[in-house]
Amino acid sequence: MTSQKTLIIAEAGVNHNGSLERALKLVDVAAEASADYVKFQTFKAESVASAFAPKADYQKATTGEKESQLEMLRKLELDSGAFKILIDHCQEKGIKFLSTPGDEHSVDFLVDTLGLQTIKVGSGEITNAPLLLHIGKKRTNVILSTGMSTLGEIEEALGALAFGFLNSQSKPSLMAFKDAYVSEEGQKILQEKVTLLHCTTEYPAPFSEVNLNVMKTMRQAFNLPVGYSDHTEGISVPVAAAAMGASVIEKHFTLDRNLPGPDHKASLEPEELAEMVRSIRQIEKALGSSKKIPGPTEIRNLGVARKSLVAKRAITKGEIFTEENVTCKRPGIGLSPMMYWDVIGKNAPRNFEVDEVIEI
Repeated sequence: MTSQKTLIIAEAGVNHNGSLERALKLVDVAAEASADYVKFQTFKAESVASAFAPKADYQKATTGEKESQLEMLRKLELDSGAFKILIDHCQEKGIKFLSTPGDEHSVDFLVDTLGLQTIKVGSGEITNAPLLLHIGKKRTNVILSTGMSTLGEIEEALGALAFGFLNSQSKPSLMAFKDAYVSEEGQKILQEKVTLLHCTTEYPAPFSEVNLNVMKTMRQAFNLPVGYSDHTEGISVPVAAAAMGASVIEKHFTLDRNLPGPDHKASLEPEELAEMVRSIRQIEKALGSSKKIPGPTEIRNLGVARKSLVAKRAITKGEIFTEENVTCKRPGIGLSPMMYWDVIGKNAPRNFEVDEVIEI
């Protein structure tokens, strides 16, 4: 079995700070780094946060405490025209466009207007059953982040998606979602359309709370592809996740970590993003095959590194091979030392000089 290619999502998110010009530059950086996707966030601030929604502590630290979350989000919106320009620019640069919708109107825009075949769902929406159901009814592929969630909450979210995928005519409810999830049809379509991402929702995420082993738990629990959405500092954790078989790696990046905004501090700068992609591609090659056989370069080294049976001293024809006149030395071009005891006790078929490879 050979390793599968890891899909790498360069998460631009809202690191454009509401500027189309900066968003276009982010596309350029992601393409130059050879990421598979560049991802943004599509939303209407009023549909995402109420006037009373507080900021997270990391948002207060990076954007101040005076404005509300709603006011912060308003500054980070891009309009529909900007996204049309961005998706065209992605096509020009040879990188795929992806976005996370924050509301049902944004889902409609991404799927029906822009024609996206894959929707990325953020961790904050994992209990947003109406949005999940709406996404499911679009029958797109779904990449679902699972930060802040339990296995039970992930199962409920998958149930809502399955209910939508199946276009069930039943009344939506937790029980109806569960029935859709456990049904043979529901399991089949989830396996066709859904990838889960393990995630720790903190910016930056503490290494002690990353728990990459959860990816194994999620694979066993849901029998779905599992990737990793990273919020740690640096690139070591996403590279490790790739080594553990993550099907998708998502990582925030920015043009400059010193820019104002909620996510810049926990993002990679352009050179770091490129290094992460290179490292993951190296890991993919290193994972290689599960079949334990010598590789092509190893085969060239067999004769150099292994040993053969050779004459410990000069041996005359007819002399018996013994422990006193036979030993093991490089090169490994003759009889294997595994045959040592088959040779001992036999008669030498000819004369052998010191260190000459033994023949029988």
